[in-house]
Order: sequence, then structure tokens, then C-alpha cells
Amino acid sequence: MSYSERVRKALDFATEKHKGQKRLGGDDYITHPIAVCEIVKSLGFGEDYQITALFHDLFEDTDATEEEVLSYGNAEILTAVKVLTKQKGYDMQEYISAIKNNAIAFQVKAADRLHNLECALVTGEEFKRKYILETVDWYLDFLPEIKKAVKRLAESLDTPISELSFLYNPIESWKL
Repeated sequence: MSYSERVRKALDFATEKHKGQKRLGGDDYITHPIAVCEIVKSLGFGEDYQITALFHDLFEDTDATEEEVLSYGNAEILTAVKVLTKQKGYDMQEYISAIKNNAIAFQVKAADRLHNLECALVTGEEFKRKYILETVDWYLDFLPEIKKAVKRLAESLDTPISELSFLYNPIESWKL
């Protein structure tokens, strides 16, 4: 995808900050923020959402400062990135509530969860189960595509979907 000059500068900054980091599958870490950015862009969201997507993991995974994020973005982007950043000892209910109360953070988190679900196919059984359950508990209503991604991930488990008693609502009954 092509990006505006402003988004391109933010991408260059995020790329530098994530330099040397790898995803579980071995890809350069920056491929994740780029994929999240592309998802929000494909959903019709503008530059602030795209830059937030590129920056959503900076405070958790790099030494990026609030001043740097502000210099490549604006106050709304900084606020959304801070909302998306899990603090040590965070409370999941409070974390999700804050995300749902910030339009940019909500859309970026939806795209982030969707991309992570799609990438979780390369992880082990225990991680997949944990990630599916967390998604069902907290993120299922963020984006319609998330249900489909959860179902694909569940189908990749060694255990048949019908035997996944750890899910509250059997995936097979979901209207996809």
C-alpha cells in the first residue's frame, strides 16, 4: 500500500525503533505494525489511525518516548498509543474499557487482535488455546472478522472444535 508522507515518516521511525526485533514466526517485528496499519487503512481509517497502528507497540517493546510519538503524530495519537500500552500489573477490565472509550485505540486494537490471530497459527497448542479464550472473553465484538479468525485458529488445534469445552459458546454455533 502507498502511504502519505506523514505516515511514511512514522513508518520509518517505527521501523528504526523495532530494528532487530522478531515475531514468533521469525519475521521482522515491524511487519506486524505494518499489517495492523494496512488493516485500519483498508477499513477506511485515515492517517491518525494508521500512525497509531504503526506505533501501537512502541511503549511496550522499544525505548520510544512520548515526545517522539508526539513529534510524529499528535496528542490524539499519543493518547491512543498510551491507552493501547499494557502497564505492569494492569487490570484487563480497565484496559479494555479504556480502549472501548477511545475510537482510535479501539480500531487499532481490533486490527491488532485480528492480525495476531492470523499469525498465531505458527504457535503451540497451549498458546493457541490461551489466545482463543482471551479473544472470546474480551475481543470477539471488536471486529466481525475476529470470529472467523478465532474459528480458523481453533480448527488448527489438535483437538476437534466440538471438544473445546474451554469455550463458553461453541464456535460451530457462531453465525459467520
